[in-house]
Amino acid sequence: MTFKSILNLSFIASTLWLSAQQTDTLIIYPDLQEVNIRALRASEKTPMSYSTIDQQQLEEQNLGQDIPYMLSLTPSVVTTSDAGAGIGYTGFRVRGSDPTRINVTIDGIPLNDAESQGVWWVNMPDFTSSVEDIQIQRGVGTSTNGAGAFGATVNLRTQKLRPTAYATTNNSIGSYNTLKNNVEFGTGLLANKFTLDGRLSRLSSDGYINRASSDLKSLYLSGAYYGSDEVLKFTLISGKEKTYQAWNGVPLSYINDDSLRTFNSYTYENETDNYWQDHYMMHYNKQLSATASFNLGLHYTQGRGYYEQYKKGEDFSDYGLNDVIVGSDTITSTNLIRRKWLDNDFYGTVFSYQNSIDNLDYTIGGGWNTYEGRHYGVVRWAEYASNGAIDHIYYDNDAVKTDFNVYARGLYKYSEELTLFGDLQKRYIDYSFIGKDDNGASLEDTVNFDFFNPKFGAFYQLDNNKSVFASFAVANREPNRSDFVDSSPNSRPVHETLYDTELGYKISKKNFTFSANAYYMIYENQLILTGKINDVGEYTRENVDYSERKGIEIEGGFKLNSKIDWSGNVSFSENTIAHYSEYVDNWDTGGQEKIEYENTNIAFSPELIWASKFNYQLNDKIEIQLISKYVDEQYIDNTSSDDRKLDAYLVHHGRFIWDISSTFFKKARLSLQINNLLDENYVNNAWIYRFKSDGYDPRPDDAFVSANSEGGYDMAGYFPQAKRNFLLGLTLGF
Repeated sequence: MTFKSILNLSFIASTLWLSAQQTDTLIIYPDLQEVNIRALRASEKTPMSYSTIDQQQLEEQNLGQDIPYMLSLTPSVVTTSDAGAGIGYTGFRVRGSDPTRINVTIDGIPLNDAESQGVWWVNMPDFTSSVEDIQIQRGVGTSTNGAGAFGATVNLRTQKLRPTAYATTNNSIGSYNTLKNNVEFGTGLLANKFTLDGRLSRLSSDGYINRASSDLKSLYLSGAYYGSDEVLKFTLISGKEKTYQAWNGVPLSYINDDSLRTFNSYTYENETDNYWQDHYMMHYNKQLSATASFNLGLHYTQGRGYYEQYKKGEDFSDYGLNDVIVGSDTITSTNLIRRKWLDNDFYGTVFSYQNSIDNLDYTIGGGWNTYEGRHYGVVRWAEYASNGAIDHIYYDNDAVKTDFNVYARGLYKYSEELTLFGDLQKRYIDYSFIGKDDNGASLEDTVNFDFFNPKFGAFYQLDNNKSVFASFAVANREPNRSDFVDSSPNSRPVHETLYDTELGYKISKKNFTFSANAYYMIYENQLILTGKINDVGEYTRENVDYSERKGIEIEGGFKLNSKIDWSGNVSFSENTIAHYSEYVDNWDTGGQEKIEYENTNIAFSPELIWASKFNYQLNDKIEIQLISKYVDEQYIDNTSSDDRKLDAYLVHHGRFIWDISSTFFKKARLSLQINNLLDENYVNNAWIYRFKSDGYDPRPDDAFVSANSEGGYDMAGYFPQAKRNFLLGLTLGF
């Protein structure tokens, strides 16, 4: 019997048992459903830097764009979109750290892919509509479950108890044939004990980039039982996506030409990414006494899908096929269509016990999670079939990863002013893989990691309005899948370690808030791409001995009068690698040239980022917002070369919100968002490959290649973002 079947049977059995119970018990602990969230989230006196995006803010922004865009106004955040309009493949960086270094949980359940350690928001379309709030903790944060946090921790909380019945529909239309429709519903409390909430969504867009279309569907369903001292909640989150690939980006020479900047090099009609993902979660929260509570969470995620590609001139030998002999001629390559598949299962448990004794609030918890993944590729069609058949499997490998952790965390009230914080975590990882990779090489190995991650801090209340904090944390992070399978035991990188020191100050008054947070993040053995080819002929990341990020993040807000208020933030940072060796391919010799750098900038780490938001409340029904975002120049590799740099950009957006008075609808809202008001031409992401060659002769189709000032060539793709565009939304609720 599969884990999925067990969960389904458990759900049915639990529902039948609960239905048979008495239905006249009142809810004594209304916050009991938050036990699993409190175990991971920062509170007011937790000594760390964090921001919380509440439901009102989410509703204002939620017109179809993905969750990274919901976070874009928080400090040190840069968002990206392959299709250019915020729908499809999107991502974000925090303090320059990419998504694989950002720990993400949903109601305390790990979301990061266990092998790549990334999060693919395209698999969870319109999930914002089912989120109560989001907390983003910068630095190591309180990360406990799942991937190690090297830039931030993001905790998403799904909808809280809604005691009255409701039905809502959200509909949006916009530029590039963008269309969003959803229906949300809830029963409210039935017999003072049961709730059922759900959402159905569909979202489609042509994308700003040519053919970068998205066809997305999702389902959210949650059923809960509320007792006098316990809550049992089941949640299903399902997503299905089909996106046309835009992963290559646009050549640099096309960026400033409006007729070319939406170029997509993929022209095969089914060059698409297809993926289905289902998350099953169960939480049981028990109030043991007036101060003690317990949470147990079970989860299972099933993912399966593929991306299809048309490839020209592929060697038969790379696909385990024989050369084709026609008369006296030998054909060694063919045009073909292939699919690369991923079929995975992720399951496990998280648990926590919380209590308060005198001046100590403490949590003891942990988690056990297992990932089982199958990676394989098939040839769907070939111009010359050789000895292959349809769906010929040319690589196939399996992986199993087990992640176990335990932790103890406490807040101790030393005095009325001083609160001390401590967090000790032990994490153990076992990762095994076996089979053949997509180059036909055999894979078989097992690696283990044993990490100790301590955190300490202090919070001091200066007076009723002012406070300061200081913290120090250590985080360890294992390499990802490609670091293992594209290397041998002789060339395999070691794990990374981060030492994170944070200092903060905050003042809060009736019409004014201000906070400043300084950080100093030291990395040992940070993994970066150097261009070096290892002993198995692959380009993989290498450890650099010492690198650091240091900066200051400032947030503020003030209410000018009853109609106008402003909020904003600014981040200043320096991000450097002490010593870096780059390896550049020489196409003439077939070897590599080594170039040394000292105190060079870390890629994709702008030194200045700021965001601003003005609200003008015309009356109690109409609100107008002006939103601005500035991102300084950023390098796309670690060489600090102006040849390989994204320009700074400043983008403004406008938003109009009208809450319509209606006798028929409980809620009626019309929203208009105009993105990129001033039609800015900007790019927020790119990729790069460097080579040298005296004999290179550019061909007409080599648009991605350009000569650099160092006597070599850069092959690069850039991701331009949409010019002026709009989203118009209508929400109707009963």
